[in-house]
Amino acid sequence: MDEIRRITEKYDSTHIESGLKSVAEINQFALTFYKDVAEIYDCITRVKNAERNPSGFSVDDAPILGLLVRVWKLLKEVVKYYEQDNAEIIGILERPLLEASVMATFLMTKDDAVLLDYRKCSYKDRLRILRNLESGSAFFETKAGKRLLKSIQDKMNFEGFETDDFKAQKCNRWRVQGKTFFDIFSEIEHSDLYACTYGMMSESVHGSWNESMDWCLTKNDDGTFSTFPFSHPADIRYVTPTLRFSNKPFRLWLQRIDAYDDNFKDLLDWVERVNTALFVKFDESYDG
Repeated sequence: MDEIRRITEKYDSTHIESGLKSVAEINQFALTFYKDVAEIYDCITRVKNAERNPSGFSVDDAPILGLLVRVWKLLKEVVKYYEQDNAEIIGILERPLLEASVMATFLMTKDDAVLLDYRKCSYKDRLRILRNLESGSAFFETKAGKRLLKSIQDKMNFEGFETDDFKAQKCNRWRVQGKTFFDIFSEIEHSDLYACTYGMMSESVHGSWNESMDWCLTKNDDGTFSTFPFSHPADIRYVTPTLRFSNKPFRLWLQRIDAYDDNFKDLLDWVERVNTALFVKFDESYDG
């Protein structure tokens, strides 16, 4: 694709060498690189093998495609908040980015039955809404309630689901194949990585005490706390491990849709090499 070529052609050996010297230069290079990787991911989700998919993607592929689109959209937002030097919001965005990357990889290593289970698990709260309707909730007499109800019914009709088609999902507590996200993560990545990546980021969503101490409060000399109303500076180094998770599903996707060739292999290999080089440079350039 011409879009990808225009992105990568500026990264000759001179560009990379000049971008990996001082700390300021490596940070600026990294920011530019991560922004470009998000654009590359965007382009990959628009690649299609016309023989396999003359129109769009079937319901067996679309759930994975949706996760990949989510990855690059979130990565673009993450980069934007690095430019704004706002680390607190980045912590909130990186968690669903990692979720989408890991889940997409997991689904592409399983069969269609697991994909169907994944789709059905997404209806948990929508089925609760339908039960509330049956119990006579006044909300569904409002315009907002009617719009919500129509949206749910349209989706279930499209997929051919009935309300009694979810017994297995209910039995598995609405977890894909009965697995927790830790179980899924451990199948795709090394379980030891969970706590320091996804596990700590989950605090950004669930509002833990440690999260409040890190981002929202300042500790006084007498042991009391006061409001911290400012943004914390962002550290671009944290995107490097994120790309470690996100690159894999885009490679698997191209293979799945019969669009993977030497050019895409070289492209994704290049992303991994530059990301690894950045990791090494960060380690050499920072004391802690």
